[in-house]
Amino acid sequence: MTVASAPVSRPLRPGRNYRLLTAAAIITGLGTHGALIAAAFAVLKAGGDGGDVGLVAAARTAPLVLFLLVGGAIADRVPRHRVMVAANTLNCLSQAAFAWLVLAGDPQLWQMMLLTALCGTGQAFFNPAAEGMLMSSVDREQASRAFALFRMAMQGASIGGAALGGAMIAAMDPGWVLAVDAAAFAVAGALRAFLDVSHIPPRAPGGGLLADMRDGWQEFVGRPWLWSIVAQFSVVVAAVGAAESVYGPLVARDELGGARPWGFALAAFGAGTLGGAMLMTRWKPRRLLLAGTLCVFPLALPAAGLAVPLPVGALCLVMFVSGVAIEVFGVSWMTAMHQEIPEEKLSRVSAYDWFGSVAMMPLATALAGPVESLVGRSAALWGCAALIVLVTGAVLFVPEVRGLTRTPATTEVAKDRGPASADAEGAVGRLG
Repeated sequence: MTVASAPVSRPLRPGRNYRLLTAAAIITGLGTHGALIAAAFAVLKAGGDGGDVGLVAAARTAPLVLFLLVGGAIADRVPRHRVMVAANTLNCLSQAAFAWLVLAGDPQLWQMMLLTALCGTGQAFFNPAAEGMLMSSVDREQASRAFALFRMAMQGASIGGAALGGAMIAAMDPGWVLAVDAAAFAVAGALRAFLDVSHIPPRAPGGGLLADMRDGWQEFVGRPWLWSIVAQFSVVVAAVGAAESVYGPLVARDELGGARPWGFALAAFGAGTLGGAMLMTRWKPRRLLLAGTLCVFPLALPAAGLAVPLPVGALCLVMFVSGVAIEVFGVSWMTAMHQEIPEEKLSRVSAYDWFGSVAMMPLATALAGPVESLVGRSAALWGCAALIVLVTGAVLFVPEVRGLTRTPATTEVAKDRGPASADAEGAVGRLG
């Protein structure tokens, strides 16, 4: 397809939109990674225990699960940048209120859960819109490298954000870290207001929001590689979330010396993701999902390291390795989505991807405390590691996961058609 034959629908080359999206992601990354640590330690400072930390974490992910599908459908119906700006505004206001409560002293658990839930609601609308916007801003020839560079910038921000957050919490009230996060959302939202959506073709009139959601579901279930990996990640994300959002701060407090070393461990993970993204600017595996899925196995290492627990230096090492591995998966996954999913359905399919991936997270974080009381923290962490290994091994039995291949950038592939015709007509070219 040439520019002359389809001037309207051809995605923009990485330019103004790509730079704005990258800059905004860096800013929010700096704030959010520190704020996640701050929220956990704010609960502990207020007298909460591991169960309370889990409840606050669950309050963030529950609305994310509830509203993701609606958010994806809306992002495919209205200009995506408007959805992103509105979500950033909600995140800014909720984090600012959370910061004020913590700094004022004696925040109540229900207040922290409510404000965290509002932040999760914003993310439910933001994530599908942002993913669709990023994917529509690059063409196929540049996609893999562009996604790797974007993730490199985003994960580079996580290094500074996690380290800065841990250091700030060790030196001052965690409320100040939450205030920085609120300011970051304000600046990022202002940048995203200038995104250009003129290259995205107008959406044809549809049958309403529910019809759009059903259409996205058909696109999702019509691709075995897509729903099987999303099902895998529903368990992986839940296990990683329980290990790192709930047990990690507790292990840091009881065994490692507090917030600062845990911040260093999270920063090491961020450094690993930076290294993995750098690797993926050069490496383009032909079997996208096979390479990516094999790199999910190392995500079990941090939970195992916390179960021992390893000294800070060794824990930082396993966090680094898992960071490298997840970036190989992340870039491969985004490239496969960009290659296979029609542009006008990207946000809806991304919403089902996000929904499936985080569906079990609220339950996992809410139950982390009771499970720790029942079997002990170490056994719970070993269980998290075992679940990651088991479900990752299982998904390798799906033929499409082992066989989906990268298509040449110069050829026209089945992404412009529905999933049924894509599987029938493109099987020889994509599987082997």
